[in-house]
Amino acid sequence: MFVCCSTAMAQKPIVVIDPGHGGPDSGAVGTNGVLEKDVVLEIAKQCLLLNRDLFQDSLEIYLTRYTDTLITLGTRARLAIALGADAFVSLHCNQAPNKKAQGFEIFLFHDEVDGESNAIAHNLADQLRQRLGIYDRGIKSANFQVLRDTQGHCSSLLLETGFISNGVEAEFAKKTESQTAIAMTILQSLIKTIYYD
Repeated sequence: MFVCCSTAMAQKPIVVIDPGHGGPDSGAVGTNGVLEKDVVLEIAKQCLLLNRDLFQDSLEIYLTRYTDTLITLGTRARLAIALGADAFVSLHCNQAPNKKAQGFEIFLFHDEVDGESNAIAHNLADQLRQRLGIYDRGIKSANFQVLRDTQGHCSSLLLETGFISNGVEAEFAKKTESQTAIAMTILQSLIKTIYYD
């Protein structure tokens, strides 16, 4: 059962979606000019809409930013802690010098490789691979600040949705339908973990 913070199952689980970068920090720049900060913000906004329209507000979702602004990494994590979040999902797009690099990656903090974050990550990986056909680069551990700072407070993971340095994945990332599809997999994975595992 997915309960890692103070939220009781009688209440809606609280989820913080963190669109990376923002403001002057564009993040990765795609081969087609698409900006990481814009892609992940749209995915996050789709999470809000889909949760309301398709999932009857099953989750209480907050974003770390709702507009094109830059929020510090520490502030992003502190928001999740202050809200008593059950889960924190940080969204990013990848880039690499090798233009053929492709696929999604999911990162967990080192100590979470066997915990509840891991269950969410595996559900999400299955959804992205099986439903969307995105190449799976694996679930890995990392010492990213947002994961480190939320560790011990709530389940947390960082999703690299794909390589926008890859022409095909950059075009995929730019499409509204793709952003909606990724948002759907995130919500389905969270809900599946909360209510069925």
